[in-house]
Amino acid sequence: MRGLLASSIGVTCAAALALPLTPPATAVTARPATTVQAAAAAARPAGPAAPLAGSTQSLPLTPLSRDRALGGTGAEQGLPRRDVRSFSLLGVVWDDPDAELHGRVQVRTRAAGTGTWSDWQDVETHNADHGADPDTPERASGHVRGATAPLWVGESDGVEVRVSPDAEQRTEDTADGARTVSSSLELPAGMRLELVDPGITDAGGTAGPAHAPVGPPRSRAATAQAPADALEAASGTAAELTEGTTTGATTTVEAAEASAANAPLAATEIPALDRAGTESALLALGSGELTAAQRAKPYIGPRPGIVTRRGWGADEKLREKSFVYTKKVKAAFVHHTASGNKYKCSQVPSVIRGIYRYHVRSMGWRDIGYNFLVDKCGNIYEGRAGGVAKPVLGAHTLGFNSNSMGIAVLGTFTSTKPSAAAVKGIARLTAWKLGLFGANPNGKTYLKSGGGNLYRKGKNVRLNVISGHRDGFATECPGRQLYGKLGSTRTTAAGYQGR
Repeated sequence: MRGLLASSIGVTCAAALALPLTPPATAVTARPATTVQAAAAAARPAGPAAPLAGSTQSLPLTPLSRDRALGGTGAEQGLPRRDVRSFSLLGVVWDDPDAELHGRVQVRTRAAGTGTWSDWQDVETHNADHGADPDTPERASGHVRGATAPLWVGESDGVEVRVSPDAEQRTEDTADGARTVSSSLELPAGMRLELVDPGITDAGGTAGPAHAPVGPPRSRAATAQAPADALEAASGTAAELTEGTTTGATTTVEAAEASAANAPLAATEIPALDRAGTESALLALGSGELTAAQRAKPYIGPRPGIVTRRGWGADEKLREKSFVYTKKVKAAFVHHTASGNKYKCSQVPSVIRGIYRYHVRSMGWRDIGYNFLVDKCGNIYEGRAGGVAKPVLGAHTLGFNSNSMGIAVLGTFTSTKPSAAAVKGIARLTAWKLGLFGANPNGKTYLKSGGGNLYRKGKNVRLNVISGHRDGFATECPGRQLYGKLGSTRTTAAGYQGR
């Protein structure tokens, strides 16, 4: 969608990526640093030191001492307490993505610098409901693994893990009559603990917006320039290239293409627009991209500010180079990351880099699974690469990734209530993104199932345009407390659209 992503971050044009059906890129007006940029600059190491790339430690789990005599994969497995290199996020993976972990995963970590060990924490084991649809190239790549949800623990240098299998009870007939026998279920083969260090980047450092604005757009200045100067930035087909680096590496064609689908290469944030500016940009689209109804009455919410992949420091070398699109965005599925609530909003770029690396390197996905992420302060972040205004195919709701988008709120909301700012962030994002495709947030739509545990493959399913993950798959996601907020979110998002 052209004209929807005007970035007012100044750039020095080195060249233009010429792709089909695209007029020349237009220069972008410079303006003062945003909240995100200021926080990023404050977090950068002093002097010319290069950014520190992230890393992953993969440690095989073994039977724990008291279970060694039992042998097999039904024994409790884990890692005794040990020193490790610094990490901030962890999870457990195993070889077969179709195998379920029937058991409990618990971890203890030692905070770097203090030597203090945490209490035992549970890791969410039911994570198979997130992922690429069955029979898709991403799912059939041969690289995908089974995995728990990632858990954010903060900077740590020690770890201890135990994985306890669930018990299975069965009835056996004996000479003395029937008796109940209990045994342990088998754990998946090839279990490994993944310890992720998100690293420090030259783009976003370890810090993000301490508290990003969730109210009206910053100024009319950004609104006035939108239709004219950003027809390329949103299209996913052209961009300006700048001299510089991306995550510490020299700019490449691949990095430029990633930028082309989002915003100019140097941009860390796509600025918010008010309603008039958003509607003006929408109507500037080519005649073939809008319906007659949209042209007559463009129901669309004001575009919220969005932190780009550059803004949170995505290493574009990790993901697959190409972008994959679906036809349109008919629905939004809301998730929680189940990664815990012990993070500060200033740490969110690091949290997202950790999840990104875990999804790609540990779980074998082509990119981070979600299209967008929202933190407890209401900040909105670009997820899977390909352009925030484009219908990018994600890996978020198994069976319903086509013609939908996935929005993950950072945190765990089974018993904890989401913040009002986070809920408002979902409403603002859906009002805008669904509005690009003429969808009513308070309405219903049909999606064809790609296969799952609720609906057979090929079945047309009637769903809310804003649905919870559990509406498409039997799962606890997005947590009872967040799921209970979706009714009011639909109403609020529809109001932002002027319905």
